[in-house]
Amino acid sequence: MNLAAQIDDLSFAHPGADLPALEKVSLLVPAGESAALLGPSGAGKTTLLALLDGRLRGWRGRVSVLGASLDPDQPPLRRLRPDTGFVFQEFALVERSTVLRNVLNGRLGRMPPLRAFLGSPTARDVEVAHRALADCGIADLAERRVDSLSGGQRQRVAIARCLAQEPRLILADEPVSNLDPARAGEILALLTEAARVRGATALFSSHQPDLARRFAQRIIGIRGGRITFNVPTSELNDDTTADLYREVEPMSGRGLRAVS
Repeated sequence: MNLAAQIDDLSFAHPGADLPALEKVSLLVPAGESAALLGPSGAGKTTLLALLDGRLRGWRGRVSVLGASLDPDQPPLRRLRPDTGFVFQEFALVERSTVLRNVLNGRLGRMPPLRAFLGSPTARDVEVAHRALADCGIADLAERRVDSLSGGQRQRVAIARCLAQEPRLILADEPVSNLDPARAGEILALLTEAARVRGATALFSSHQPDLARRFAQRIIGIRGGRITFNVPTSELNDDTTADLYREVEPMSGRGLRAVS
């Protein structure tokens, strides 16, 4: 099986937390699929995505992303970073900058260090950015400032920035939690279709089973920092989903584990 990510016997605790955020996690994410990381708030979804993005330190176990092993004490090599893109729940955009400039920020990891430092994109960088804008349906917003946009438009900008990075693995942390149901469906359709067209793997977190079923080919259940199931969507039944949310422990007393 060609894998986008492989995790073996992983454990991690946030500094000062009473309980681990992730405990004895083992997970295979097949390449080329769209998968949903499904679970209640505080389950460990955000922490797991941050780990796969190479942003966590001090974990125990073995983690491989796109065939390269991660080091618990060091960030990924610069040449490997652009292969993994991240879409943040709160957009993480430069509010006073234009849409195009924000999307071009996704190209920085593909530029030589000096060019990236100077913020000097090549003609190809601009071409890739404009393609990403078009794919996200916001080509007409290229010169608008981000702080003038709606929430749905901002999330499209965030996805376009990620696509401009030309990643092989797209991670998205609750990408539609701030949107109404209609806009949420549009954004997840856009995200998963863009990944499919590019031959990339998409892994998005969600606490909404219905949305996960609609837009993911695989559902990965997580509860209390542990993976509870990892199945094709066609094999997921209502009882399994119900068990995932049954008697969820309150987040109080779980220290910094209260990150979804």
